[in-house]
Amino acid sequence: MEIDVDNLSLDDLRALKTRVDRAIASFDARRRKEALAAAERAARELGFNLSELTGAGRGRRNAGGAAGGERAAKYVHPADATQTWSGRGRRPRWVTEQLEAGRSLDDLLA
Repeated sequence: MEIDVDNLSLDDLRALKTRVDRAIASFDARRRKEALAAAERAARELGFNLSELTGAGRGRRNAGGAAGGERAAKYVHPADATQTWSGRGRRPRWVTEQLEAGRSLDDLLA
């Protein structure tokens, strides 16, 4: 298919460009969908879900490597190791109580 672009009007050229841009986007979307389907098949053949392998759907990962909203514990209650705090967000009551009792955050480091 050959188009004589030299004899087209500006409006025809713009319309052609729009059609070409849409065709390219459609082609890219189809290829991306085919690639994703192939990757999902390959993961399934090996006993995995593609999202397990790529981390998709788990939310943002932080620098500590914990998934979703969970962060590695930075501070630990001195008498109860099950009470932890990442150091982000609002301070837990036990941290405030320890600070009021004269301890420092450095004393609570995990």
